[in-house]
Parts: sequence; C-alpha cells; structure tokens
Amino acid sequence: MIGIVDYGAGNLKSVQNALAFIGAEYFITSESTELAAAQKVILPGVGSFGDAMNSLRKDNLDTAILDFIATGKPFLGICLGLQVLFEESAESPGVPGLGVFAGKVSRFPAGTGLKVPHIGWNSLNIRKPNGILTDIPDQSYVYFVHSYYVCAADQSIVSATTDYGLEFHAAVASANVQATQFHPEKSGDIGIAMLRNFVEPRE
Repeated sequence: MIGIVDYGAGNLKSVQNALAFIGAEYFITSESTELAAAQKVILPGVGSFGDAMNSLRKDNLDTAILDFIATGKPFLGICLGLQVLFEESAESPGVPGLGVFAGKVSRFPAGTGLKVPHIGWNSLNIRKPNGILTDIPDQSYVYFVHSYYVCAADQSIVSATTDYGLEFHAAVASANVQATQFHPEKSGDIGIAMLRNFVEPRE
C-alpha cells in the first residue's frame, strides 16, 4: 500500500488518478502516525517551499517522513516534494528544508529570455537509467511547472538533468529515496512507465 502525503500543498488528484490507472493501492494521509504503515510513500507538492515546510512541521509530518526514509522503504518526491528534501530554498529564506540531501533550491535567473515559471514539456538527460528511470529512453519529454530548481551538492545523486536556460537537476536518487522536479503523473505514457517502475520495481 502506497501512502500519499497530504499536507495541503499537493496536487493529489493527478497522483491518485495515475496510481488508480496502473492499479496501485494507495491511501491519502495527513496523519504522521499513519505513514509508518505504508509500504511506500509519495510526497507530491505544488506551491511555496516555506508554506510546505510549515505545514509539514505543524502536523509532525516532517519527522514522520524522515523516520519513514530511515526504514529503507521506497520514497518518491514530486516537484515541491523534491525541493523540500534539500536544505534550503531561495524562495523562503530562513526556512530549513528536510535536509535529506545537501544542497539548495535556486530561482531561475532573469534576463535569459525564457519565461519563468518554466511550464511545459522538456526533455531529460538521463544519467542513471535505474529506479523509476529504468527503461526510460534518454531525451524523453516530461512535464514541468516550477520557478525554482534544485542544486544538489552531491553530483552522484543526480539521476537526470534538463536544460532550460541552464542545466538543472531534474531528478535525484539515492538508496531508497527518489525525487523528480517534473510531474510523472502529468507526463503521459512516459510518466506512467516511471510510476510503474516505482510501484513494481524490476531487478
């Protein structure tokens, strides 16, 4: 059973629909005590870094997420659910993230001639074709909606990058934790294949 974390800033319906499409069993929870019962956890998210972290801390979901990750069971962060795994964000100065990974979240620079937020389809430069990226072709197109991007301090955790005025970290993976800046649940057949890889991983 997959637990979907509801902290008031997630696009839960799209994730629900995608999991239902592939026949995965799931439950939605805002209760920290319920996360431990899940076999896998998905942390979705849209909105601001500061609001998300404040909501997680208010309901003790921050501790529950860290405790879950420490069990070694599979965890997937999506969009803002990726960003909060890092230490800090330029979007919300002074608000610490979960600190699962070292690094910070930066805003796309002005003056590139590109629109911010970055909204729409863009291709992935796949560095580590495993985990949710197993059998996903390099340069596959996925769907993004974001104004801020992750700068991971440890390059070895970066599983995919994308170019949008600069090269940014579009996906990370380390041990049982995977996370994407893009939305697999909104990325058509490619995204569904990624979610299948999370639900039913192949050796």
